[in-house]
Amino acid sequence: MKSTNAAATAAALTAALVLTGCAGQDTSGGTPTSTPAVSTTSEPATSESGTPKPATSEPGMRASAEHNDADIAFAQGMIPHHRQAIEMSELADDRAGSPELRRLAARIERAQAPEIATLRGFLSSWDAPESATDHGAGEHSGMSGMMTDEQLRRLERSDGTTFDRLFLDMMIDHHEGALRMARDQLANGTSPEATELAREIIDTQRAEITEMRGLLE
Repeated sequence: MKSTNAAATAAALTAALVLTGCAGQDTSGGTPTSTPAVSTTSEPATSESGTPKPATSEPGMRASAEHNDADIAFAQGMIPHHRQAIEMSELADDRAGSPELRRLAARIERAQAPEIATLRGFLSSWDAPESATDHGAGEHSGMSGMMTDEQLRRLERSDGTTFDRLFLDMMIDHHEGALRMARDQLANGTSPEATELAREIIDTQRAEITEMRGLLE
């Protein structure tokens, strides 16, 4: 009887050990289970169309070392050009008569503010100053598509449909100036990042010019 009880006890202990060992096993394949590793790799940012956005959409992004004087001139010129477009667009919030124009102005602000940060990042990468000279903002009045102080005052004093027409006329000219600057970059620049940003500017602002001309009709 004692021998039988000892055998039963040993069998029970063996079964317990087997069950303990199986607790960490995947019963479907017999391999130990573990918590899946969480990937730390971020998915690339995508545009509204679902396509990956180029790296130049990252505000403040630093550029590669490859660049020339045309790249620096593009960045130095486009920063105040974008700043003026944002200044004009901010006026639309409480002066525009058309809700479509207010939405367009808001899109211009959202697009160009991050591009200013990107352009500043390029210049920082190249150890270049943000401005080519030490003069004030008035130095940019002769830049392609830039509005004069008097034109800006006219826009600021207007509202309703008068504001809408002035804004559209001025912003079309402003955008066309940006297109010329971006095309100069494509023709003469060597920085891959600045060239890609120039292509983005051309695509975006050309579409906005078409939209603004439609609002004028």
